[in-house]
Amino acid sequence: MAVSEQNDRLSVFLLTGIYRFEGSNAMFIDPVRILNRSYTRFRVLPSAYYSRFFDSIADNSTETQNNCSRNSKKRKRNKKKEKSQNLNPREQIADQRHQEVRSMLLKAHEALIKSSEFLEIVMNLRNDGCDKEKCETNVISQDTELDFVEVGSVWQAPLYEITLNFHQDEMMEKNAGFPLFQFYEQRVVQVFNNLVANEGSSDVEAEFLNHRYIVPKKSCFYMSDLGKIHNLIPAESDRGFNLIVIDPPWENSSAHQKLKYRTLPNRYFLSLPIKQFTHTVGSLVALWVTNKEKLRSFVENELFPKWGVKYAATFYWLKVKADGLLISELDLFHHRPYECVLLGYCHRDDMNSEHLLRLNHVPNNQVFISVPGDYSRKPPIGELLLEYVPGFRPARSIELFSREMIADWTSWGNEPLHFQDSRYFLRKGIDK
Repeated sequence: MAVSEQNDRLSVFLLTGIYRFEGSNAMFIDPVRILNRSYTRFRVLPSAYYSRFFDSIADNSTETQNNCSRNSKKRKRNKKKEKSQNLNPREQIADQRHQEVRSMLLKAHEALIKSSEFLEIVMNLRNDGCDKEKCETNVISQDTELDFVEVGSVWQAPLYEITLNFHQDEMMEKNAGFPLFQFYEQRVVQVFNNLVANEGSSDVEAEFLNHRYIVPKKSCFYMSDLGKIHNLIPAESDRGFNLIVIDPPWENSSAHQKLKYRTLPNRYFLSLPIKQFTHTVGSLVALWVTNKEKLRSFVENELFPKWGVKYAATFYWLKVKADGLLISELDLFHHRPYECVLLGYCHRDDMNSEHLLRLNHVPNNQVFISVPGDYSRKPPIGELLLEYVPGFRPARSIELFSREMIADWTSWGNEPLHFQDSRYFLRKGIDK
């Protein structure tokens, strides 16, 4: 690769958070950089996002490649041992799915390992643009976070209000030696079972039960349980969504054991009104799933048909540590270092054939690589999907079961403010 082309790729990454490897179907994404484009006066604190997988970093790219080679040999030995075990029919299908994409995932990982100059940037993502002292002192404690699910279940929940502090004047004024000051407009609204919106071009600070949250520009959230989701259905189909991302709290024994979040039985998700959310031009639906074959079968045979979604492609999220190595062995049966996003198109019953023909073709088996954030926190993938979204731009986008917010998106779930806690952010400029 020419030096100038490499520099161009690095420059694009520094601006966007997306690095595309040459001659590969893989890309690396930095969720912090992607999220930061949603804010004007704040920025996501890298050390708070990257709370894991930065403990051990290889001294240089050569050592990283050597480690990768040794781990590859170790994986092959373990793979032979696993093969000797008897797999039930469902596990055999899961293993077959894995074998079909294994080579592709290894090539994607190899593209990262070979990009030594880019890998040096990855190793520093946790402290990127952040004063070391600020990064280390601004640590999030799970014990001090607000439990929205618990708060939303009490009888007083309909009475709770959130205060939005809108920043009216970005200009600071100085008057005869008096200190600088800003002007704000406050808005107090119901926080549960209500569409709370920031329609301005700047992020706002919000206060709720002695906690402070940062709401991105041009975004809104609706915080409720599954029973109230129908309140979000647009009155007119031309106000529907043409990009729908869904990250359900699937039944998960690990989540139960670690008490990270509450899960729901699979059948609960059959009631999601995906077709009613869909815009007149149709929608691209992106569903996060685990590697369990029982779940994949449920989605393919029951969930997508119930929603009216036609399967189109699968994308893969490959998880690595800061040194570029996979977070676990690729062939480890129950803890594989990747997750899947199933993509499909949904159209309304009144959609004509011309609209159906204009639905974009999605390339299969695309791989995006990143260092994971907090447990169960998914990287923002909306931008990776935009070119396949039917209809107009900017897309009308919604995330279901959301735990954080993005500019120009609607976020629904029982805790969409979870990662909007102000402790995950730093102020920009003179407020820093």
